[in-house]
Amino acid sequence: MKIVLPIDIQKKIIHALEKAGSRETGGILMGEHIESDVFRIVDLTIQKSYGNVFSFMRLIDNVSQALKTFFDKTNRQYTRYNYLGEWHSHPSFSTLPSSKDIESMSEIVNDKGVGANFVMLLIVRLNSAQLIEGTATAFFPNSCPISCILQMEDT
Repeated sequence: MKIVLPIDIQKKIIHALEKAGSRETGGILMGEHIESDVFRIVDLTIQKSYGNVFSFMRLIDNVSQALKTFFDKTNRQYTRYNYLGEWHSHPSFSTLPSSKDIESMSEIVNDKGVGANFVMLLIVRLNSAQLIEGTATAFFPNSCPISCILQMEDT
């Protein structure tokens, strides 16, 4: 699988990471299925409250409103546009998912109420050039997570 990160989304993430500093931040990912196993991030939320240096917990406040707004904008074309998963930062650590990240994402994808075929986890941080570096991981029900290609679109 491949996740494409457009330049406008990169700018939003960079701004959020700069604001959060050494604290973790994050939100949810909404995307477009553009071809077989390729998804483009179309929008994301940025939680107003931050985590700390070691962890981030996404709050469910405003997530349902953000999804409703996204689905309204995309005319409820759920097979093309949908919730893709979660994102958060690891400003001081590796961008590989921690055991807690894996546990949290496995709970989401295996939750029958969510009804997802898969969920993505994007973990990012700023490198020394103040550009995004990160990893994308896909989680499927009752399966091991798989690493995905994270493609940064340029101008």
